[in-house]
Amino acid sequence: MSRQIVLDTETTGLSAEGGDRIIELGCVELLNRKLTGNNLHMYFNPGRDSHEDALKVHGITNEFLKDKPKFEDVLPQILEYIQGAEIIIHNAAFDVGFLNKELELAGLKPFKSYVSSVTDTLAMAKEMYPGKRNSLDALCDRLGVDNSGRTLHGALLDAELLADVYINLTRGQDALLMVDDTSESSDGVVVAAVDLSRFTLQVLAANDQELAAHEEVMVQIDKSSGGKTIWRKFQPAA
Repeated sequence: MSRQIVLDTETTGLSAEGGDRIIELGCVELLNRKLTGNNLHMYFNPGRDSHEDALKVHGITNEFLKDKPKFEDVLPQILEYIQGAEIIIHNAAFDVGFLNKELELAGLKPFKSYVSSVTDTLAMAKEMYPGKRNSLDALCDRLGVDNSGRTLHGALLDAELLADVYINLTRGQDALLMVDDTSESSDGVVVAAVDLSRFTLQVLAANDQELAAHEEVMVQIDKSSGGKTIWRKFQPAA
């Protein structure tokens, strides 16, 4: 049974190494690509104030967090929940960097030690939609995912939206034959390769009418360029 956890965090700022901490964790469970409702949602007292810019993004005040547990106090519950799962994150390097710092401060091993793999949906989207905006909001709009309730960033809501985005990004992927080979980037994100050699692709030859129309377009392009089109140099002499 394939178990996946879609994960998102909110933080006090942008720099884990600079002392910023996680203040919210939202996780959504998928079993065989289906939502189970077995979600994990926690807030944490970071022991420091959020930066002003971060507060504008998530709206989680210091007053709200002051009675929440420290991250390290609930780590056993978090690690039990994510154990052995494939973790799906948008811009994984950011969240994994913060999770690694929290684990380091607790004297524990890095995040990847507890999960089977980390999949970055931002990297997936950049490959599928090169040159386009691939933020979570942009992907929701592109894929028809309703994000009308997202006025502020919230870890659980964002994880739920990302789960929907991920299902849409990978729709039909189950029909592909995946090989065992995988490539791993420097930030630990695993990308499976697809063995296209096993597919038999149907080849449709152009008919005479289509070939004539194509040649007419090529002639017009050649004329417009003053006879400088490169492909003419490689054509065999008539």
